[in-house]
Formats: sequence, structure tokens, C-alpha cells
Amino acid sequence: MRLASILAATLIFTLSAADARAGTSVLFIGNSFTYGMGSAVRFYRADTVTDLNNEDIGGMPALFESFTEQAGLDYEVFVETRGGSGLDFHLANKLGVIGRRGWDVAVMHGYSTLDADNPRNPAKLIATSKQMADFLRMRNPQVALYLLATWSRADQTYTAGGAWAGEPIEAMARDVAAAYEAAAGSAEIDAVIPVGEAWNRAMEAGVADPNPYDGIEAGKLNLWTYDHYHASAYGYYLEALVVFGTLTGLDPRSLGENECSAYELGFARQEVKALQQAAYDELESAGVVEPSPLELPRPVNPERCIDAR
Repeated sequence: MRLASILAATLIFTLSAADARAGTSVLFIGNSFTYGMGSAVRFYRADTVTDLNNEDIGGMPALFESFTEQAGLDYEVFVETRGGSGLDFHLANKLGVIGRRGWDVAVMHGYSTLDADNPRNPAKLIATSKQMADFLRMRNPQVALYLLATWSRADQTYTAGGAWAGEPIEAMARDVAAAYEAAAGSAEIDAVIPVGEAWNRAMEAGVADPNPYDGIEAGKLNLWTYDHYHASAYGYYLEALVVFGTLTGLDPRSLGENECSAYELGFARQEVKALQQAAYDELESAGVVEPSPLELPRPVNPERCIDAR
């Protein structure tokens, strides 16, 4: 009996020590706007995150993981996504997966038009955000919860029949952000991550072209992919920068223009710098980050980026 007690105590100590060494766990719950549909980001560095659905997704969460590693932070990143879904799908079908453990941090978002069946109506988002928040707090009462407010869809703005047809491109992101703020208030969410408004800022600053249907102006980026709905690699990169700044409190510009993931995705340094500036400007205006000295430029080379993994 005494030996059994010693073995049990040793096992408990070992498990506790392992938990203590583990990094901060972050779960991303979302859809194709999280997993990177339409871009090289979809399967990017899939081996650096854990896809709870075993679909080999890297996505925006893998970009976040890359940023945190380069910043010297320790995060364990998990992904639970399903294309074309809102939080109602995850509540109905994925609680067994989501509830496997208590998470330190959870980032989640709903369908891009707020409600697939009733666009622009925030009621479902508000209700399901609270239900998911309540469930996550059952597993860990101290979990930090974030809602991710997504971007304007060009196909919903510039084409006839779109839910925001005829309105300025910025309008959808602003309406979506307002809905997420309402949901955050109802669910007592820690913060809303202003991705859509960072996209607006990039367009207003001349970094990104606001209308992919009339061609992309020289020197500007297209944040959308071919369907004018999902993001391009640039759009997902900007999304990940805003998530990084919100969750860590670090200035996204501190990653530097030689940031590894941008190098691996084939971005030019001036593009990286412009996207990091747009993310910083949005986060600074929201009071999320403060300016920090930029790191000295580091040469980009495959060896350094491999080491960052």
C-alpha cells in the first residue's frame, strides 16, 4: 500500500510539473476565416499547432504561434474550425472536443455576416457567444476570452444582392465590430480583437486596395483572395498581427520587417512593415498596446527562421 501511495504521489507530481512547464494554452474556435481558406496560410506550419479535428490546419493560429516564438514567448496553440459555420455549429457538434481540457485563453468568432440565414442580425452571435463563454468557464473559470471581429467582405459590398450592397467598404467591418462589442458585453468577454477595423485602417492608409473588382492599384495590397470573400495571405497575416498584439500586449512592429513567416510567405519587407504599422495603429488607438522600440534589423535567412520554430 505504501509503495502504491508513493507511485501515485510521484505520478501526480510528474503531471503537475509537466503542466507547470507547458506554455499558455490558446484555443482558436472559428471557421475558414481562422483556418486560412483561399491562401497558402491554410496549411502553413501545421506541425506547430494542434488541430483538434485532425485536418492538418495551420492557418492564422500558426502565424500567431510563429510570432510568439520569435518574440520569446511560450504558447501552446490549438485549433478547432469548421468552414461556413458560426458558433452555433461548434456548440451543437464540438463541445466534446472543445471541452477536453480547461484552456488558458480562447479566441472565437462567428459567421462572417453575423448570421448566415439572417445577415446583419447580431442576435445569434450574441446568444451563442454567451453560451460558448459559459461552457469554457465551466472547464476553467479563469479562462481569458476574446471575440475576433472579422472584416468586410467585398462580395457583400460591391455585388448586387450583397447584405451591405451600395455601402462603403468600411461599413460591414464597423457593423460587425459593433455586434461583437454587444456580444462581449453580454458574455463578459475580456476584449474584442479589432481585425476588421485594422483592415479598414490599412485601406484608409493606402496600404491596401479597397475594391478588388476594379483591379488592384499599383503599390497596394489585396487583402482578399480570389473570391473577394476570404482573405489573401496578406489579409490573414494582418489578422494574425492584430491577434498577436491583443493577446500579448506587444507592439506588432517589434517583430521587425525581417519577420520569419512573412519571409517564408514571400512578402517584401516594405509590405511587412506596412502591415505591422496598420496593426499597431489600430491596436494603439484602442489602447491595447503602447509603442516599443523596434528591434534592430535582423538578416532574414532560412537558418534563422528554422531556428525560430
